[in-house]
Parts: sequence; structure tokens; C-alpha cells
Amino acid sequence: MSLPVVAIVGRPNVGKSTMFNRLIQKRVAIEESIPGVTRDRLYGRVDWTGKEFWLIDTGGLTFEEDTISKEIHRQVQLALSEANLILFMVDLKSGLVPLDYEVAEMLRRKDLPVLLVANKAESGKTEAAAAEFYALGLGEPQIVSAAHGLGTGDLLDEIIQMLPAGEEPVDDENLLRVAIIGRPNVGKSSLVNKIAGTERVIVSDIPGTTRDAIDLLIEREEQKYLFIDTAGIRRRSKIDESVEYYSVLRSIRAVEDADVALMLLDATEGVTEQDKRVAGIAHEAGRAIIIVVNKWDKVQKDEKTMDTYREKIRQELTYLSYAPIIFISALTGQRVHRLYQLIDFVAQQHAMRIKTSHLNQLVEDAMAVTPPPAKRGKQLKIYYLTQIKVKPPTFAVFVNDPELAHFSYLRFLENKLREMYGFEGTPIRLVVRKRGKKGGM
Repeated sequence: MSLPVVAIVGRPNVGKSTMFNRLIQKRVAIEESIPGVTRDRLYGRVDWTGKEFWLIDTGGLTFEEDTISKEIHRQVQLALSEANLILFMVDLKSGLVPLDYEVAEMLRRKDLPVLLVANKAESGKTEAAAAEFYALGLGEPQIVSAAHGLGTGDLLDEIIQMLPAGEEPVDDENLLRVAIIGRPNVGKSSLVNKIAGTERVIVSDIPGTTRDAIDLLIEREEQKYLFIDTAGIRRRSKIDESVEYYSVLRSIRAVEDADVALMLLDATEGVTEQDKRVAGIAHEAGRAIIIVVNKWDKVQKDEKTMDTYREKIRQELTYLSYAPIIFISALTGQRVHRLYQLIDFVAQQHAMRIKTSHLNQLVEDAMAVTPPPAKRGKQLKIYYLTQIKVKPPTFAVFVNDPELAHFSYLRFLENKLREMYGFEGTPIRLVVRKRGKKGGM
């Protein structure tokens, strides 16, 4: 169900990170690399000729016995464990070295396709210099310059050809991908187990390891749901094992791939700082979000408890004021069945599109009530508003001077959009753009 994964592997200083950056930055509609990991930009999402895949940058292999080298080796092995294709990078400038043979031997033991990539063609060495790499027994090398972009288009073409057809994302408009997220021990797996145990129409149950995401495909009333149980996301300072380190990355990737995120909280503990961080990942990714307060059966309650708890959540997670809140017990099944209706609702809000004529009427009415602010005697003028994207709903605000578009007035416009159209459960993005007066409102 998930996108295929390509891992870049090689000895130190062959240009792996430069290649990673090149492939990520080369495309026009690039997704941001996943935030919140120890090593900046370790995972990136690439789209080439309509086919997407995840790209992993790994550390340089040395096979030394020191602690750092061993840790890099462990992390490379973990990256390879989830890869569908390996990019083995070598250095045209320095030529074939003994360490390249060691890396090649390690890769030969993997039951994975390997694409040999001869980097640093900017040095002037090309086919003749690349010929020596045939000795690695991994076929013809792709000659590239990651620094200058030479040959990277051909490389991407070859990657797409080598990716397995079976790993294509599901092309099903009737499928909603739902990531169940939260810190450890808030009941994510219990919720998945309850969903799996109470539903009668389970299409498939795809298990992973205890540290991997587990996908559960459910069909209910002609709607398909792919529930993804992610590993608990902890603070980086708490991540000591490389296995857990990678499980966190996979969890963040699951959020990026989802339509809806169920943000689980532990009712017995309230909102913690780590809850705020986890929720922020889904918010920044632009996913539709439902706040799910689990373990509600363990809370001593009266007629005001739920309202009091809801107010505390709103105070702690102010940036998720748009997200609906539901109180459940994954253990007893209390209100679990109501999740489907909420998921359907926020997914629809997430994909809502508004006509430009309606948006411009809203802006005109809003400005009549609350005129835009002025700065140093210059008045902000909004010419028109148009929706440029869904999932999340994204609007371009065309103005006379973007520097005059203060955050507070953009928030005012966002609130007006929500008052008029709802957009419950989804973040809204406003992109300010400069435009002259001609043709404006």
C-alpha cells in the first residue's frame, strides 16, 4: 500500500547527501523532507514522471570497529531492510578503492536490485574512468554529477524502471488512509485491535513487526479505510536504539502519506509536551486531524468532566482549534464506532473546494466589517482570493504589498472562511501574493 523506498548507500565522501539533495530539489512540486528527526533531511519524497518514491540518505560505510562506524552500519542495514532498490554510489574522481569492494559484497548478500551510480563526472572523467567499476560485478554504472545535475534525469528514469510494479500506491478514490498517531502507550495498537475485532468486513490484515507500522484495511458501507498503526513517537533525546530511531521515521512518513490523522491522547495523563510535538507533525503536514481521547473508561466522571477536559485540550493545543474531539475507550469499545463518521466528515472538509466568486464575496464582506490594517501610512489592499489546492485547503491572497499582510489579519480571514464554510478538522493555508490593481476587486 505504501510508496516504494530507495536507499542511497556507499563509502564516505562519494556524494550521497549531495545526490539526495539534488534528487529532492530537482523536482518542481517537491514535498518537504520530513521534520523532527535527528539527522536533517534523512528521508525525502521524490516525484518523477508521476511516480513517487521515498529516498533515504545513509551514512558512509567504513566497516571499522569503532562505535560510530558500527552505528552507521546498523542504520544502513535498517534502511536496507525497508528498501525496494539500492543506489550504490562510487566516486569517479578517486576511482575504484578496496572499500567499494566491501560495500559491493555486502549488497550482493541482499535480495535487492542494485543500481550502480558513478558520481563526480564534473571531474572530466566519464566512460573510460567508469569502466573499472565493472569489476564490482554490479553491471553498468550510471554516470552522474550530483553537484551539477549531470545525468540525474536519466538516473531517475532508470530508478522508475527498476522499482517494483507491486509497490505502486493504491489508486482508489474510495480509500481513506488513516494514521493512528501518538506517543507510546496511549493505546494506538489497542484501538487497531478493537477495530479489527469488531468489524465483520475485513479485507486484509497486514502485520509488521512490533516496531513497524501495521496496516489494516477495512471496508464499511462501501467506504474503504486503511488504518495505519504507527510506532509511538518519543522525544529525540529518548531515542537510544537505532531500531527505534527508524521506527519514528516510519511513523512520520505514515503521517505524510495519510489523509486523516487520529491523534490519540491518554485521558489519565492529559496533554503532555510530547503530545504537542506529535500533533504538530500532523498539523505541519497538512493532514485532517481528529483528537481522540482514549482510556475514557478509567476517568472518574460527573456531568461536567467531558466539557472541562475538552476545554483543557483547547488550551493546550491552541493550534488545533479546528480539530474535533472524541472521547473513547479502545479497551471497551466505547464510541469507537463513531470514529468512522468523524473520519468521513473531516476527510470531506479536507478536500473541500470553494468557488472564487464566493471567496471574493466573503473577502468583500469581511473588509467592509474590518478593514485591512495600514503600516507606516500604507493601506493593505486585497484584490482577490482564490483556492489553489485541497488537502489541505490552500488559498492565494492577492494583495498590493505582501509585507502589509500581517499575521493577525490573515488569521481573521481564516476565521471568516471557517465561519462560512466550516473546514472542521483541517488546517487552512493562506499564501500571500503580490498583484497590481488592474483586474482586482
